Amino acid sequence: MNAADGTTAGKRGDLVIFDGVCNLCEASVNFIIRHDRDGVFRFVPSQSELGAALQRQYDINTAALDTVVLIRDGERFTESDAAVRIAAALDGPWRLLGLAWWVPRPVRDWAYRRIANNRYAWFGRKQVCLIPTPEVRGRFLETSADWPERAGETRAGR
Repeated sequence: MNAADGTTAGKRGDLVIFDGVCNLCEASVNFIIRHDRDGVFRFVPSQSELGAALQRQYDINTAALDTVVLIRDGERFTESDAAVRIAAALDGPWRLLGLAWWVPRPVRDWAYRRIANNRYAWFGRKQVCLIPTPEVRGRFLETSADWPERAGETRAGR
């Protein structure tokens, strides 16, 4: 049980959909990988075929996607809700960032959106998506066959 939000944190199979051409997003994925020793999180770029399919499946507006998306137990979380849940599942002192759950959502989301809306200007962007190293390649999903919940019922969440 996660003390920050009362949810189960760090279940193997949590999926993070991220902007694969965003430098900040790539750095965030690399940070998660370094602080997720148990390999809880899997990753898929939003620009990939699977990323697009998952965005449709979980009713995520692909035209305005400016958020990380966490899919956990068939439920999707976006903006600061996703960030806080991811942080709470990390190893070591980083999980204390999950205590941001106590900050009211409108305040968290305002700060999240400010960074998200300026991420390209502040951190830059690449022409191609992140190419994972061989050591972490298995944590990146490529096809719908890689995602076990592909045909299941979904629940929209925050």
